[in-house]
Parts: sequence; C-alpha cells; structure tokens
Amino acid sequence: MNTAVSGETTIQSLRVTDDEIIAHLADGRVVSVPLAWSWRLSEATRTQRANYRIIGTGQGVHWPDVDEDLSVEGMLQGIPARRPTSESIPSGHRSARRKSRPPAR
Repeated sequence: MNTAVSGETTIQSLRVTDDEIIAHLADGRVVSVPLAWSWRLSEATRTQRANYRIIGTGQGVHWPDVDEDLSVEGMLQGIPARRPTSESIPSGHRSARRKSRPPAR
C-alpha cells in the first residue's frame, strides 16, 4: 500500500557557510547546495549572508542586504541562480550616465 504524504516541503532552519547553503526541512531532510549557486551570496560578506529570513511559511529564504531569494523547490530541483546579462536588464536600468549626457553637437 502506498501512502502519499500531503503538504508542502518547507524550510525549518538554515545555515550558510563559506561554501554551502544548508537547509533543514520540516520533514527531517537536510539539503545543501554550493554557495556558488548564488552569485549574490558568493560575493556577499559573511555578515550579509548571516542576515536572512525564512519567508512565507518556509517556502524560501530572503537575504535583504543582497536582495537574494532562494526557494526550497529550487534547492531540491537543483536550479542555481543565474547572473543577469546586460541584455536581460531593462534599458532604463543599465546606466544612468546615458541619460545625463548632453546631446552631441
């Protein structure tokens, strides 16, 4: 007989080391991913990495100092954060200098 466990997988606690992001899940599993999966966290200081909050009812984690969010589903599915390319940044956000230059004569 198969028994399906209903409910969402959630993060109960989290630890960030110099090399890994380690999530303790409510169902007892421990999941870790390389810190390099998040370029923002890889470039953050230890203090910035230590300043996080579990969001929702444990669906993810947010680091306000570096504006990074990781979901438990992304960790379980093995989906690293992608560094944005200049083409993916809206043109109005690429450089404020472009708007401040006087027109060429």
